[in-house]
Amino acid sequence: MRRILGALALVLAVAVPASANGPYVYVANGDPEGSLELVGHSPLENRGMNAALAVHGDYAYVGARTDPKVDQVVQNGVFVVDVSKPDAPEVVNEIGPPNEGNPGETSRELRIWQDQEILIVMNLFSNCAEIHACNPTVEKDDNFRFYDISGKNGADPKLIAEYVPSINPHEFYLWEDPKNPKRALLFMSNPGGSSQMLVTDISGVRQKKFTEIGKASFPVGDAGNDNRLHSYGMSPDGTRAYLAYLEAGFYVLDTSEFAKGVKKPSVRLLTPPQNAPKWPEAVGPGAHSAIPMFGSPYVLVTDEVYGEALRALDSGGCPWGWVRMIDIHSVVKPKIVSEYKLPQNDPDFCTTDAPRPSSSYSAHNPTLTEHLAFVTWHAGGLQVIDLSDPKKPTQAAEFVPTPELYVLQEDPVLSAGQDKVVMWSYPVIQNGLIYAVDDRNGLYILQYKGPYQDEVADIGFLEGNSNMGDALRLAQ
Repeated sequence: MRRILGALALVLAVAVPASANGPYVYVANGDPEGSLELVGHSPLENRGMNAALAVHGDYAYVGARTDPKVDQVVQNGVFVVDVSKPDAPEVVNEIGPPNEGNPGETSRELRIWQDQEILIVMNLFSNCAEIHACNPTVEKDDNFRFYDISGKNGADPKLIAEYVPSINPHEFYLWEDPKNPKRALLFMSNPGGSSQMLVTDISGVRQKKFTEIGKASFPVGDAGNDNRLHSYGMSPDGTRAYLAYLEAGFYVLDTSEFAKGVKKPSVRLLTPPQNAPKWPEAVGPGAHSAIPMFGSPYVLVTDEVYGEALRALDSGGCPWGWVRMIDIHSVVKPKIVSEYKLPQNDPDFCTTDAPRPSSSYSAHNPTLTEHLAFVTWHAGGLQVIDLSDPKKPTQAAEFVPTPELYVLQEDPVLSAGQDKVVMWSYPVIQNGLIYAVDDRNGLYILQYKGPYQDEVADIGFLEGNSNMGDALRLAQ
C-alpha cells in the first residue's frame, strides 16, 4: 500500500473545476515548496488511543480516546509531558483516577484558559463504547474538569472543580472576553440533542460556579439527512459563530449578545437554511469543523470520514473527507469557492487493484494563521495549506510520521487499517513551534519552513478552537 501511495504522490498536482461552474479543486502533489521538520517526538509510552492536546509553557497535556480496562496496564488518563526541551519531550506525570482515566469516560477534548492558567478537560461517556473501545457496562455523565496549572502545578495539576452540563457536549470552543480576561464562555455542541448548542459562563470556576446562559437549536437541513450540529469555530471577538452542521451544511450565526454580556442573550441565524452550502452524502457526512481565516471573509471547513470499519454504518470509507473554502462575503448566501484534496481523496483511488483501502485519509482539525492552515489529516499526516489566495489553496508542506512498531491499544476504527498513522488533534502553535498529536503514535513537535514561515515563527500561542493567545492580534 505504501508503494501505491508513493506512486500516487508522483502524480502532478491538478487544479480543475469540479464542474463547469464548480469550485477550484487542488490535489496535493507530494512535492510542496516548504517543509515540516521534526524537532521532537514522544510516543506517549506507546499507549495508543491518544486524544486532544493542550499546551502551556513547559508542559503539554494529552487526553485519551478510550478508558482503562480491568485486565490492562494501559494508562488512559491525561498525560503531562515536559516540553521545556522541545527536542526531548518526556511524559513526567499522569492525571489519573479518581480525577481522570476512569472506566466509562474518555478525556476527549482539552483546552487551557491561558490568562487564568486553568486546564479544561472534557470527559465523554457518550459514544465511548461504540467506536472507542470503552467498557460498555459503565454509565456516566459527560463532564468538564478544571485544573490549576499555575507554577509548580504545571507538572502536577490540581483539581479545582467539576461541571456536569445539562446536555451532553461533543466539542466545545473556549472564548475569553477580550475586554475582561477574567470572563470566559464555553460554546458547546450537542449533536442530536433537543438543544444542539449550549453556552456556559465559567468565570466563577474557582468558586465552583457555572452559569448556563443560553441554549439554542435550529430547524435546518433536509428530512432524512444527518442534521446535527457537530462543532463550530468563532470570530475572536465572539460576535460570530461558524456552524459545521454535518449534512445540513455550513451556517453563520450572530452571537454578539453573548460577547456583549447581555443578561438574557439570544442568537440569530444569519444564513437561511435554503442558502446553506452543503455537499452530497456520497462525498462525506458533511461539515465537521469550521474555522475562519484571520482578516479575510473566508472559512475553512473540513469533513471527517472514518475508515472502512464504519462503512456498514454509512459513516466511513474511501474517498473520505477533505477541505473546502467557503466565501462569506455574504453571510446570507455563503458559497464554496475551492477545495483541497490529497490523491487518496480521488474516487478512483477507491477502485485500486490493491486491497481495498481501510485506513482513513480524512481531513480532521485545523488551526489557521493569517495565510496558512495546519490540518491534521489522519493517515495523510499533518498538511500545511497555503491560503494566500483562498480561491486557489495549494500545498505548502506536509509531515507523515513513521509509525511506531507497536502500541498497547490500536484504535478499532482509525488505526485498524493498513496505514498506522492517525494525525488527529487540533494543532497548537507555541513560540513558533507546531504541536500535534497522532492518535496512535504520540506527540510531535515540528518547525515549519516555507512560504509565510515568519508569521508562524512570530506566534506565541495559537490554536483552532479558542481565541487564546495571538488570535485577537491576527484578527485586527
